[in-house]
Amino acid sequence: MREYSGEIYNDVKKCVDEVIEYVGKDIVMAMTLALGKPVLFMNELYRRVKADPTMSLKIYTAFPLEKPTGSSDLEKRIYNYIVPKLFDGVPDLEYMLDYRAGKMPKNVEHFEFFSKAGTYMHDDIAQQNHIDSNYSHIVRDALDRGVNVFGHLCSSLEIDGRTMYSMGCNADIVVGAMAAGKRLRAEGAKFVVVAECNNNLPFMYGDAVVEATEYDMILTGPEFQYNLFGAPKGSVSVTDHMIGLNTSVLIKDGGTLQVGIGSLGDAVVNGLIMRNDHNDDYLEVLKKTGISERYGKIISDWGGTDTFKQGLYGSSEMFVDAFMQLYKNRILKRRVYDSVPLMKLINEGYLKDDHIPDDIIERLITMKAIHSRLDEEDFNFLVKFGILRKGLKYENQTIIDGDMRYSTDMNDPAALREIKTLLGKNLQEGTIILGAFYVGPRDFYKALNDMPEEERKLFGMSGVDKVNQLYGDEELRTLQRKEGRFINTGMVATLLGSIASDYLEDGRVVSGVGGQYNFVSMGHALPDARVIIMLKSTKGAGKTLKSNIVFSYGSCTIPKHLRDIVVTEYGIADIRGLPDKMVIMEMLNIADSRFQPQLLAQAKKSGKLPKDYEIPARYRNNYPEKLQELLKPFQDRGYFAALPFGSDLCMHDTVLVGAMQALSSQSKNYPSKVYGGLLKELFKSIPGEARSFLQALQLDQPRNIKERLYRKMVVLALRNFGVFNMDTEAIVSSLAGEQEMAF
Repeated sequence: MREYSGEIYNDVKKCVDEVIEYVGKDIVMAMTLALGKPVLFMNELYRRVKADPTMSLKIYTAFPLEKPTGSSDLEKRIYNYIVPKLFDGVPDLEYMLDYRAGKMPKNVEHFEFFSKAGTYMHDDIAQQNHIDSNYSHIVRDALDRGVNVFGHLCSSLEIDGRTMYSMGCNADIVVGAMAAGKRLRAEGAKFVVVAECNNNLPFMYGDAVVEATEYDMILTGPEFQYNLFGAPKGSVSVTDHMIGLNTSVLIKDGGTLQVGIGSLGDAVVNGLIMRNDHNDDYLEVLKKTGISERYGKIISDWGGTDTFKQGLYGSSEMFVDAFMQLYKNRILKRRVYDSVPLMKLINEGYLKDDHIPDDIIERLITMKAIHSRLDEEDFNFLVKFGILRKGLKYENQTIIDGDMRYSTDMNDPAALREIKTLLGKNLQEGTIILGAFYVGPRDFYKALNDMPEEERKLFGMSGVDKVNQLYGDEELRTLQRKEGRFINTGMVATLLGSIASDYLEDGRVVSGVGGQYNFVSMGHALPDARVIIMLKSTKGAGKTLKSNIVFSYGSCTIPKHLRDIVVTEYGIADIRGLPDKMVIMEMLNIADSRFQPQLLAQAKKSGKLPKDYEIPARYRNNYPEKLQELLKPFQDRGYFAALPFGSDLCMHDTVLVGAMQALSSQSKNYPSKVYGGLLKELFKSIPGEARSFLQALQLDQPRNIKERLYRKMVVLALRNFGVFNMDTEAIVSSLAGEQEMAF
């Protein structure tokens, strides 16, 4: 194997042969998180180690994307019907299949620093092997464990007659891993960089584009053009929508947005789209829900309710479908440029994307951004960003335009006047988002692939060190990320404002810290930024109902001294810099009223609240029924839909999945009601409307008692979901279950 040769392989077995020959039998493999894994290379490497007990393999990665399988026979029937429609042609990670089946050999271990929430809650091995590391530190921490093979998924494109490669969906750790690999090589270590080239992966720009020689080996060919894993779109509940609505008023036009994947992120974006496209109705819902009256000051100081004239810029570790929806609706449109002087002029309002002032050269000279005698570097800068139009050349302190030559001595008034005739009309090289990785539904990938190259260049990708932090280029990043709103989710919040987002009190990890601490730290460092933690006020239902706002909690992701803004479905708690008693008062105001008396009593008992303090009456009606009542008139008009951005499934299948998920939730929270309903169902006939759903699950002609019982369970789920009382389109438009349809 020739180091950093960018050698092309079309045989994965030969590629793995050479990797093993080079690094030896003890392999420590690191891969990118989520979509960017070199699946076929990883599978072949795993097979080799699995077949040879003298070898060992340690895998360091995060968020392996897995097709759902189900545990019960009925769940398996549902997934056997749904999964082929969503994941046709998507290969599995074989080591994960074996791991889930309890068949992974002892000479293979896997370690993750971030997982899909709840995936390993009852898995002792995964809990023991979890790496508690900030996203921006994971390259360092993995390399400290002896990584000698690094692999990821890439795509290729012919640019100016040369084949270039894009890190595509995962510039996040690839940028850092490549740089670290070169350092290790220089120190005498063996380190292999392997790319698996799949041109179904959108070719992304920014820092993601590299030459072949950045890799040792590149796997390419027809077998590597498999379908990508698309994360199905999830449903958005009334609770989600209220959290999104409360958050939407905190976003300032002309600002910067960080938001994640999932129903809460979709809810925020849905609220922003309503604010921009249907502002009259948006203002009405803010008034009817009391948001505009209760939170007028924070909206005035830090947010807004107007339309997005300047638009937003995205600075987000996750470039998700929610951002694409903002782009489609002309909200994600504020462009930034990698130039401190240009960003200063833009933020002042002097310079605009589509307007280059006549005196721009003088302004840049005054700022010492360029010299009064333009040198070649100055010329390249001016052309790159469109201040001087394309097609010009620089030669011997002269700018050439066809047969015309222009002096570069801007001290000469005549030369300055002549140069102004060469000014461009629009700024170039702007981006509307900087992301570290992306993953989303299939139509998200299609939208990116269908874009002209110039349009796709608006979506920049870079390493997580650059996206999640200010370090290294603080002045530029501060100018670009003005009015930043860094939105993340939490699981539990204490009355004093600390947040638990990744661990339970007993030490079990739910997901991982990811980049949350990075964004919180950056949000506090930027003078005009705010950190917004979204939190559902409760979890469970019936006897399992619990408050997610508690007096104290035995796990902490974000400490109370970094508290800022917490949002629940019941409102906004602006708690940055407040004394403890006021923090508690604000947090009580956004708690579910079924738990407010207990929380109030605990705070008083601890001496953190005055004994005579009472929660204001206006905040003592925090009940889910009230939210349903407030949003119902707007849902009737088509707002706050359960699937605001559509579904990957047809309407029939969406209803089936939604009904079965709702029944699963009811079984956990109200088991007696489900058992009673099932008992009644045994004595009822099968409605004709259920036939197509039963056929889909091969239960229309049950062969035994178990299948007869399953058939009744499906009918009960459909009945509870309202399928027999209204048409499926109406059901989909009014979906409001707590269960997400994402896998």
